[in-house]
Amino acid sequence: MMRNSSLLDEAYELCEEGKYTLALEYYDLVLFKDPKNITALINKGVTLQTLEKHSKAIKCYDEALKVEPNNIDALVNKGAALHTLGKFHDAIDCYDKALKIQPKYAMAIAYKGLSLGEIGLLKDAIKCFNAALKIDKKFDLALNNKTIALELLKNNTKIKPKFIKKG
Repeated sequence: MMRNSSLLDEAYELCEEGKYTLALEYYDLVLFKDPKNITALINKGVTLQTLEKHSKAIKCYDEALKVEPNNIDALVNKGAALHTLGKFHDAIDCYDKALKIQPKYAMAIAYKGLSLGEIGLLKDAIKCFNAALKIDKKFDLALNNKTIALELLKNNTKIKPKFIKKG
């Protein structure tokens, strides 16, 4: 039988080839032998997200967080899955936990900005995008979404005409 590292490498290669279902079987083999294997739990979660099975992915991240409560990758990926499911406040909680562990993690800051934008907190979202860009000036996700948020903010603050009631 292959060792866990070989199985993990093979699963990674399968994902690279787009063979996600087969990769999940490899991750399951690793987890059968070692249920607390952080790499397998997180990579299985990422693979499930790729297959748009976000709730199952969250369960993988939760299992990883039981083993390592401060695992940044598990927290950020869980946040991304929650965001996709429209659970923006829960996603923000995950990003905040990640940022307590690693305050200058540009991806967590930018992802938090995305969730803040979704709940209408555009100014806070822009602050997040700016903070992410201070860390990584070429971070496309932050740059592109900052532009969108600024445009939305500009459109939302235009003076709306008031209707005069006749009569």
